[in-house]
Amino acid sequence: MKSTREEVQLANDQSFRLLRWREHPGAVELLQSPNQTLPWKGYGHRWHYHREVELAAVSHARGTRFIADSVDAVDGEDLVLIGANVPHYWNLQGPSHGTVLQWDFPRNHGVWGFAESAPLQTLLERAKFGLNVRGATARQVRAILQEMPQLTGLARLSLFLKLLHVLCQAQGTDMSEVSQKPFSLQSTAPQQEAMSRAVSYLLANYRTPVRMEQLLELTHMSRATFTRQFQRHAGKPFSQFINEIRIQAVCRALRETQDPIAVIALEEGFNQLSLFNRIFRRLMGCPPRDYRRQDHGPTESKTPAA
Repeated sequence: MKSTREEVQLANDQSFRLLRWREHPGAVELLQSPNQTLPWKGYGHRWHYHREVELAAVSHARGTRFIADSVDAVDGEDLVLIGANVPHYWNLQGPSHGTVLQWDFPRNHGVWGFAESAPLQTLLERAKFGLNVRGATARQVRAILQEMPQLTGLARLSLFLKLLHVLCQAQGTDMSEVSQKPFSLQSTAPQQEAMSRAVSYLLANYRTPVRMEQLLELTHMSRATFTRQFQRHAGKPFSQFINEIRIQAVCRALRETQDPIAVIALEEGFNQLSLFNRIFRRLMGCPPRDYRRQDHGPTESKTPAA
């Protein structure tokens, strides 16, 4: 699964762009105006980053969302604000739809000439962590995104400014950081592109044993260089990264199936059940059997489990 640095091109008469996908995040349309949509090749189905800030409103989706060093389950709706050059990717299972708003306010942008823009600067700095938006703030943001495609010109711009105001005013648990540290991959250095290839490979092959030698061959790096660059790019060692992907897949199976825990663990890439149990407890704070009960998922069959 190839990854890349996405180059976002804004229309000459627009300071931001509005995208929408239906059924699958790889099939995207650009919403130019109420009566004009253009097909667009989306990047949300692969590990990527871009200079533009992105607000992504996902609906009716199931899968896993990756932002910087975070790996989180998506079940239903998901609304996130992603800062400039922060790597991200949605691995969704089945159909989904959503709306994406993207914009770029470089240092010389006119918006920074307004005294009222100080809260926006704070918001965009926080967005380097990735921000999960919930509660009343999320409802207001979704209502604005739903209305925006019906407008053009200054009317659409006024809604965009209103949306930024709503995000800047978010209180308490309505907005939380998803990454452990701020990310900003501003360079397009070959090492960063190589790391994107490695991450994409792990996302596509997490169910099978992955050897360090495979990643070194893919990235054309020495072991020491790969270890250092992967930590910088993904925020954690590759072994921890792939274990978190596997655990999220296990959690999804625990919620959605009646399969025995041991079978799920093996199918999702854990060849040693004792190791699986230790990793699950560390990441989820409880044994897998308790997780299934707490989530009120299906009753497990009587086959012996881990």
